[in-house]
Order: sequence, then C-alpha cells, then structure tokens
Amino acid sequence: MRGTRAQTNTGRKEGVNLNKQQKQKKETTIDSYYSPNGTEGERSANDKPEIPANWIQAVEELKTQLREAEDNWEKNLKIKISHLETEALELKQENSVLKAKIIQLENEAKEMKDEAKEMKDEIKRMKDNLQRNSDQKEKDDQKAKDEIQSLRTRVKQLESSDLTRQQDTIRQNKKNEKIEENVKHLIHKTDDLENRSRRDNLRIIGLPEDHDKRKSLDIILEEIIQENCPEILEQEGKVEIERIHRSPPVFNPQLTTPRNVIAKFKNNQIKEQVLQAAKKKPFRYHGNMVRITQDLSASTLKDRKAWNMIFRKARELGLQPRIKYPSKLTIFLQGKVWSFNTTEKFQ
Repeated sequence: MRGTRAQTNTGRKEGVNLNKQQKQKKETTIDSYYSPNGTEGERSANDKPEIPANWIQAVEELKTQLREAEDNWEKNLKIKISHLETEALELKQENSVLKAKIIQLENEAKEMKDEAKEMKDEIKRMKDNLQRNSDQKEKDDQKAKDEIQSLRTRVKQLESSDLTRQQDTIRQNKKNEKIEENVKHLIHKTDDLENRSRRDNLRIIGLPEDHDKRKSLDIILEEIIQENCPEILEQEGKVEIERIHRSPPVFNPQLTTPRNVIAKFKNNQIKEQVLQAAKKKPFRYHGNMVRITQDLSASTLKDRKAWNMIFRKARELGLQPRIKYPSKLTIFLQGKVWSFNTTEKFQ
C-alpha cells in the first residue's frame, strides 16, 4: 500500500514539472512574439499588423492567469513535496520499528528454540523416570501379591479361632458389665458416706480473704450468725465449732474469688438452724454478701452444678425449682411435682 502511494506521488510530481515546463515555454513564445525586441518569431515594426485592444487585454489577462496558475502550482508542489517528505519520514520510522520487531522476533524464535530443546530434554528425562517407575511398580505389585497371599493364609488361621475368641469376648463383656455395676454402686456408696460424714458441716462462700488476718475464722462465723440470725445465739448460747478452715488450704494468687470456708459444728441442730435461716434470706458480713450452704462431696457438687442453667430457667418460668439430696432437681408443673436426676433427660 505505501509503495503504491509513493509511486503515485512520484508520478504526480513529474506531471507538475512537465506542466511547468510547458507553461514556461508558452509564456516565452508569447512574450517574445509581442515584445518590441523579440528575437524568435518576431516581426519588424513595419510588418507588424495592428492588434485589436481587446486581444491585448485578453493576452494580458491570460498572462496574469498563467502566472497565478504557476504560483498555485508551485504552492501545491511544495505542499506535495512536504507531504512526500513526511511520508518518507514515517516510512523510515516504520522501517525502524519493523527492524526492531524483526530483531525481537528473531530473539523470541531463539528463545523458543532453546525452550523446545529444554522441553525435549525434559520429555526424555520423564520417559526415563516413567520406565524406572514402571519397573519399580512391577516389583511392588509382585511384592503386594505375595503379602496378600500371606495375609489370606493368616486370615484363614484367625477365622478358625474366631469363634473361640468371640465366646471369650462375650464372657469378658458380661464380667465387665458386672464390674461396672459394682463400681457405680461403690462410687454411689462412697459419695453417700462422704456426704454423711459432712452432714455437720457448712460451706461459707464469698467471705473475703483479708478478714482472716484480723480475726480467726470461728470468731468470724459467730459474728456472721450474730449479724444475720441472732435468735439462734439467744436460744442456744455460744456456737461450738469442732473445726473450721479454708478450702483448698493453699492460697492461689491467680484466683479472683476468695476460697470457701468449711465449718464443722459440734451440734447438728444449731447447724440446721443456721442453714434454714440462710435459705430464707441472704447473709451479710461487714457489708459483704456471703452465702451459706450444706457442705457436700466434690462429685455431688459437680452434679448439682450441672443443673445451674436449667434451675435459673425454671425459676424464671415460675416452676419453683428445688435441688434435693443428693442432686435431684424437682419442679412444680400442672399441679404435680416432677423429679429428675442428672443422668435423666427431658423427653
């Protein structure tokens, strides 16, 4: 396309030069013919015919038009030459771009050739690896077949003695079930004995640790009773405590709550009176809220703790929940009292 355009522009340029030469020749002929000192085709003054005035004016107009045409041709010629130079520059730039692209393509072709060589080498290595893997797989398959045959033989031997083992397993399962029942019964008895051994104990919850530094725990307990249920002291006199201590005995600084206090009363009746009074109203000691409950074994406390969420929900619903010894939940619903153990589920 660009080569054809360049040839067309060259033809136009030659045509303009030819027209310009013809024009110059024509003007020279006319001027020399009519000039007084003309040489070629001129005539003597005596032989010159008379020329009409309108002819002379027409000739002058023609000369003017020719000069204007020549000026226009020169301008057009300059413009076309400028366009041709611009196109030649563009062609030169495009030629440079094409050369750069050719160089780039040559480099890419070289890189592709190198990559093809690398791929060929890689394919060769993969073929070698596949061949080695195939050989190894055949060996592994043979080894697996031998092992399977060995396992089949062992399975047959095991199947022959399986019936005897099943019978032994059934007898052992029955023994284990009996042992589990005995263990559960013994655990229940142990918990019951531990709870009975703690029947004279009360557990005081929420008593700050710093009170122990000022007074002994037995005096603090007597002050708690005096502050919250003084009628017990008025009736019974002094409260006799066999033993009182913090549990656990070693203080853990990481705990955010004070340790519980466990007090063993010598008189069970006084203990019951204090416990019943604590159930009727919350106890306070020097502005601090303290809670007094029956001291029970760790497993019983854990079973009772499992009811906490259900207990709070039942209280919100007005079902009058209660925890009975050792860890049985009772609620009042539809005029009846319903009881549940921790091992039972609601249907």
